[in-house]
Amino acid sequence: MFRNQYDTDVTTWSPAGRLFQVEYAMEAVKQGSAAIGLRSKTHAVLASVNKANSELSSHQKKIFKIDDHIGIAIAGLTADGRVLSRYLRSECINYSFTYESPLPVGRLVVQLADKAQVCTQRSWKRPYGVGLLVAGLDESGAHLYYNCPSGNYFEYQAFAIGSRSQAAKTYLERKFETFMDSSREELIKDALFAIKETLQGEKLTNSICTVAVVGVGEPFHVMDQKTVQEVIDSLEITEERADQGAAMQEDRSPETAPMDI
Repeated sequence: MFRNQYDTDVTTWSPAGRLFQVEYAMEAVKQGSAAIGLRSKTHAVLASVNKANSELSSHQKKIFKIDDHIGIAIAGLTADGRVLSRYLRSECINYSFTYESPLPVGRLVVQLADKAQVCTQRSWKRPYGVGLLVAGLDESGAHLYYNCPSGNYFEYQAFAIGSRSQAAKTYLERKFETFMDSSREELIKDALFAIKETLQGEKLTNSICTVAVVGVGEPFHVMDQKTVQEVIDSLEITEERADQGAAMQEDRSPETAPMDI
């Protein structure tokens, strides 16, 4: 069996200048179930796909509350995601106890990136095989960050990670310019539309997706399944009306209209 001699530990560089264990961790993120994040001036929304490994088991939790003003969605190894969520909670508690104010989202993301980066330069550790979308609200407004297993972090208007996330990214790229002025309800609808794009024709229901919201005057919380299903039903009605309108427009087009002789 072929064995790669350059992936025995994370500090071994290949002749091409690659760290294979870091690449393996990033591949684990790509194969995890999809997670979506988007933000406006006042709100941030996270959504994830719930997929069970077996019909006899329940799905694993993919969205975690960190503090009243911060939450995360993960893609990749769920066990690593739980470890990092506990770390983030501890940092928020310690900061709040010391300074009696909420921890700024950007500062928390930098601390998380530093922790992940250490695992890419110590031979007795391995990179965390999980990507995190960090959504939060602080004095400067709503924020959305993506933390990579390599230790990099980026701030986005909207982003998607995980399996088949490229379809969701394509949808978000078409719509992202409107997100800053979007209302809370519009953000939730766009998040569900993006989640639907990752399902490749599978019917979207409240049992296979989770949605969480944080915003001005609204602490981070996971929406209940009944409310999510009501939003999904409204999306289906909107799509049906749009399809009917398009069909009527085609019927009225000059190409299909009968010619007068």
